[in-house]
Amino acid sequence: MVHVQIPGSKSITARALLLAAAAGGQTTLVDPLLSDDTEAFVEGLRALGYVVEQGTRTTGDVTSSVWTIHGSATGPQVDDVSVFCRDGATTARFLPALATTGSGTFRFDASDQMRRRPMAPLTDALADLGARLEFPGEPDHHPVTVTGTGALPGGTVTLDAGTSSQFLTALLLVAPLARDGMTIEVTDLVSVPYVRITTEMMRAFGVDVEVDGRTYRVRPQPYVAREYAIEPDASSASYFFAAAALLGESITVPHLGAGALQGDLAFVDVLEQMGARVEKTETATTVTGTGTLRGLTVNMRDISDTMPTLAAIAPFADGPVRIEDVYNTRVKECDRLEACASNLRRAGIHVETGHDWIEIHPGTYQPVHVETFRDHRIAMAFSIAGLKVDGITLDDPACVKKTFPTFHDVLADTVARLRG
Repeated sequence: MVHVQIPGSKSITARALLLAAAAGGQTTLVDPLLSDDTEAFVEGLRALGYVVEQGTRTTGDVTSSVWTIHGSATGPQVDDVSVFCRDGATTARFLPALATTGSGTFRFDASDQMRRRPMAPLTDALADLGARLEFPGEPDHHPVTVTGTGALPGGTVTLDAGTSSQFLTALLLVAPLARDGMTIEVTDLVSVPYVRITTEMMRAFGVDVEVDGRTYRVRPQPYVAREYAIEPDASSASYFFAAAALLGESITVPHLGAGALQGDLAFVDVLEQMGARVEKTETATTVTGTGTLRGLTVNMRDISDTMPTLAAIAPFADGPVRIEDVYNTRVKECDRLEACASNLRRAGIHVETGHDWIEIHPGTYQPVHVETFRDHRIAMAFSIAGLKVDGITLDDPACVKKTFPTFHDVLADTVARLRG
């Protein structure tokens, strides 16, 4: 059995950064993720006038990364600034929402990749809640200028979060800062576990969220600064769990157990259905491959970030693998559903696709130069297939820096230890 240390969760780190900024006083984050996305978020906070200190802390023989954020309950601490969000969706969606709670002119822009990703459900909702937004280019896309008037009025709003739960999360995170709080009535919602992360973290920072079906109510109330530890990233762990199932080995990820916040840990349940053995304790999760991967049909709407992981290893199953209800993967860093299909087809695998599904048939991988589309999840997923097949290469291996800069080194070390 090999233990693999996975970096902190990107989703939890981004939420914790915003919560820390919105809380009066100093918040300490322990073991946050350091990646391109989180660097962009930190740079954005600093540009908005928040102080973020990054360092380490040693307790006994354990050294942890520690970030200290000096927060404010009154929004950004500057009144005129431009912020570049890079490729980060959380940065590009959460920070403009935060800016609506302040006073001043806040200009946000992002990479070409992020500019293509829509924000209409979020920007429409913010406008309905009293925010002033302008789009110098394409409507409801970056770049966007937020003119803050000192407090977001708030109130009741209807939101379609059927393509991204981040739209709902962005509203929830700033809801207690609004003058009248918020009641958010959600018509459609994808990736529900990510919203549970948001509401649980808000409660950890002192704000209660009332949930009644798809209606979320948050009254005006202050966040409370605190120390908060970041658990390992479950989406990043999925690649190593998949490697264990594929190679017939046993891999344990510590600090990611049955009590984890992240819904993507449910990926191991999919692997269990396919024949792997799974053990979850309160403090760790272990996947052991049995030498067999069974075909299956699975709905991955709530864990769609792990769809490419499953798609990449699906040809090794003994029957077709059909992944359903994953339309939202088409509007990520790239059209992930089509990216998986096209790369598998070029590798000689029979694949069928539809509006929101992909079906992958058993087959023998041929050597293929994987087109990653600058998408970290495509790069990491097909790297796992490359553990079993010679001749799989990536056109942009460095794109993993978005969420897991050391991925290739960690994977190489893991394989070396598995081989003894």
